[in-house]
Amino acid sequence: MNLEPLTPENTTIVLVDHAVGFANVLRSHDTAEHINNVVGLAKTALRYESGLVVTNGRPDKPSGPLYPQLKETIGDHPVIERGGNFNGFLDADFARAVRETGRRKLAIAGVSTEGCVLQTVLGALREDYEVYLVVDATASLTAETHAVAVERMMQAGASPITWFSLAGEFTVDHRSTTAPHFQRLMREHVPTMAIGVQSYLSALQQAGPSSA
Repeated sequence: MNLEPLTPENTTIVLVDHAVGFANVLRSHDTAEHINNVVGLAKTALRYESGLVVTNGRPDKPSGPLYPQLKETIGDHPVIERGGNFNGFLDADFARAVRETGRRKLAIAGVSTEGCVLQTVLGALREDYEVYLVVDATASLTAETHAVAVERMMQAGASPITWFSLAGEFTVDHRSTTAPHFQRLMREHVPTMAIGVQSYLSALQQAGPSSA
């Protein structure tokens, strides 16, 4: 395992087929939580200015367009529409977009875990990219199919990661200039942790100057 830190300068976040038609059949994760994590991951790419490549099938296919929440988040960022390839790297436009970010570390998330995500991760490994699978922004038909696909990708050389952990690694230090991004992501997408911080600050405020 490469222990070099993941940074916005060396990492591209890749979002694969987060489409509304798939969201209707995913059962490995709670749908609302899954979408929350996907949007948080997309915001991580945009706010920290890492690489970001977004791909989907044709919007007129049964899988349909991107999740509305994701589309709203990325705005006019390009979405690479693939024909029928499970492995994104078999699509010339996708492969070129990833290559042109100039980054060799890929944090990949998408649906479904055992389909296009698995094949795209294996494709990236064949191209000698260093691959991190964002497991909580990735989903499948069942918990079993998700777990088996994740295990296969790990055995092939991908490392598991979670989206908020990636944001923390990008931040490095709560005193850094990018720390406000981390705090904002926490408030917007990790409510339990955000409430914990608010409770602590409230307690300090109520204690008054004597607590210093």
